[in-house]
Formats: sequence, structure tokens, C-alpha cells
Amino acid sequence: MVEVTEYDDIGGQIDLISWGIQEMTDELDIANRKILAELVANARIPISELARKVGLSKTPVAARIRQMEEMGLITGYRAILSPLKLGLTHVTYMEIRLSDTRQRALEQFNAAIRLIPEVEECYMIAGGFDYLVKLRSRDMADFRRIMGEKISTLPHVSGTSSYVSMEAVIEQNWLSPEE
Repeated sequence: MVEVTEYDDIGGQIDLISWGIQEMTDELDIANRKILAELVANARIPISELARKVGLSKTPVAARIRQMEEMGLITGYRAILSPLKLGLTHVTYMEIRLSDTRQRALEQFNAAIRLIPEVEECYMIAGGFDYLVKLRSRDMADFRRIMGEKISTLPHVSGTSSYVSMEAVIEQNWLSPEE
């Protein structure tokens, strides 16, 4: 158990342990899952409304959020921009193969690809290629420019394969309270 003491608006001590705030392990309780699901849907939700939706009062909800922030489960709050409204309608997934996969070469590639703003995601992969990259561009001409000027010139790139997305069937960041 986490020893947490809070004070209510009139100075009375509140025992948050009685509200089920426990040391977090690998599993989240249902209340924390509900809080996370609501925050993923709307990170700007007022604490009072969030408390109402998850069936707790404001103080334990605020304490649970603070605890999840402190333990690094909630890493921040940000605006989610619409790539489509920004004109970035073209999504391409790329396999990238490197000519050298020693640590220094990987570090050089990693540092260089982080500087390309069109790269939305990049993962080192075990398998037939070295990296899987999600790239957004305005159109095919913009993609070709990014490939020629940025991707192909990255350190140690020996080959690429590109897969153009025709439609996003699922594109979300959502935590189910029941999971």
C-alpha cells in the first residue's frame, strides 16, 4: 500500500488508502483503467466530470492521476493534430535495410532519422529488414522527394521497400477499461 494523506477543502484529513489507491504493479485496477480510458478520450476533461464518469469523488481521482503520473504510466498530455487537416494525407510504411548493424551504425541511423519531421514512427525490427518506418507526406510527389532527399541519404541505408496505405481502418490510442 502507498501511504497517502490528503486534506479536504476544510482542512480535514482524508485517508486515500480507503479509496483503494494501491502501489501499482503490472495490473491496473478497474478504476484506474476507467480514468485512463477517459483521459485518452479527452485529456482536458475537468476532474469533477472525470470523477462523476468513473464513480469516484474528486480527491481520489486526482490522487490516482498524480500517482500514475509519478510512476510514469501517464507521461504527458498533448494536442492530437489531424494529419489530414494538415494536408498529410499520404501514409507510407517502409522497410529499411542497413549495410552495417553494429552499435555505432545503429546509433548514427537512429540520430539521423529522428531529425526527419515526416517520420511519424520508427521501430528497429528483428527479421528480414532492420527498421519499420511510418512516414506521412502530402502526396506521392512529396513522398518521392522525402525518399530522395532524406531517407536514401541516411547513414548506412542499403535498401528500402515501401508500402502505400490505401485507407486507415483502425488508427487509435485507446485503453479499454475491461482489458
